[in-house]
Amino acid sequence: MMNRKSTEENTLEKKQWYFFRQRLTQFRVVCILAAVAVLCGLAVLGQGVGKKAERLEEEIPEEKKLVLFTSHKPEVYDPIVREFESRTGIWVDVRAGGTTELLEKIEESRKKGDFSCDLMFGGGIESYEAAKENFEGYRTKRKEQIIRRYQSQEDLWTPFTRLPIVFIYNNKLVGKEDAPCSWKELFTETWRGRIAFADPANSGSSCTMLETMLQVLDGDEDQILEAFARALDGSILESSGAVLEDVAAGRKMVGVTLEETARKWIDRGADLTIVYPEEGTSALPDGCAVVKGARHRKNAELFLEFIVSDDTQRFAEEYLCRRTIREDLELEAREPERKLVRFDLELAVGRQKRILEKWAVLTDEGKN
Repeated sequence: MMNRKSTEENTLEKKQWYFFRQRLTQFRVVCILAAVAVLCGLAVLGQGVGKKAERLEEEIPEEKKLVLFTSHKPEVYDPIVREFESRTGIWVDVRAGGTTELLEKIEESRKKGDFSCDLMFGGGIESYEAAKENFEGYRTKRKEQIIRRYQSQEDLWTPFTRLPIVFIYNNKLVGKEDAPCSWKELFTETWRGRIAFADPANSGSSCTMLETMLQVLDGDEDQILEAFARALDGSILESSGAVLEDVAAGRKMVGVTLEETARKWIDRGADLTIVYPEEGTSALPDGCAVVKGARHRKNAELFLEFIVSDDTQRFAEEYLCRRTIREDLELEAREPERKLVRFDLELAVGRQKRILEKWAVLTDEGKN
């Protein structure tokens, strides 16, 4: 494993910063100059930067703070958070982790009367619906520009970007004419034991993939789950990231993943092809929401406005390989929208626990 960033990653990082630098405000320049002055002062005084940073954080007034929980990877949240800080002067305390882990931490903290977390950023909107008692509504000023079917009717959460579910296959192992084009094709003997799929117990996106499969296919719930579990032949990966790794390395021939992840791997040179299932697929958004009792609610609201702004949405499309949630932005044309089906969120949330319990039984049997 390489410790240093690849040339492609360094190039992407430079492009990302150039994108936001094009939109520098006078306020941001002042912030940068102030930061330089602070660092120069540290050098003169001979104090450690880390120690001074801790003191600075303590000295920041409460009205300039924001505590952010995020399940996004640093490549997603870091440029967005930095730009938000530069434009607003708000100090963001980022605490990263898995979606399930962070939502549980928010719930446990609230029960203890600890309201230190202000905002949750990342994770599918179905996760927010399942934990809705921990959040309070906010209607963004951009709501009218957000695609209607991806809006929260109660303004409980704000969508960030859309994430279509796709198939991928290794071009060295699978020809275009032989590649699976539909969900049902995955159930055939051709692909048995050759499909990369992450454990839904660990991956929120895999939960959405199972639910998408159930919603687009006609048939009995149990039969569909059994057919897919049989197709995996007891081989289930620990994380969603392993799906791309296994298909790219040739350990698996095809995989089920997110369009965002697949495009990033292809952009970095992986010999893969994306397939949009013929029966249709979902493009469920990831979300962001204000935690009930947030100490810095106004700052949390500012962050919500920032993630749906023109600049951030264009940045997400152009450099993060994600689809905008805004219907008024003319951005890159991709696979026809007709292949993106309407996802029944209420149905998915209502039966998620049951589906996961059935899946656990089926996959345990497959391993034995």
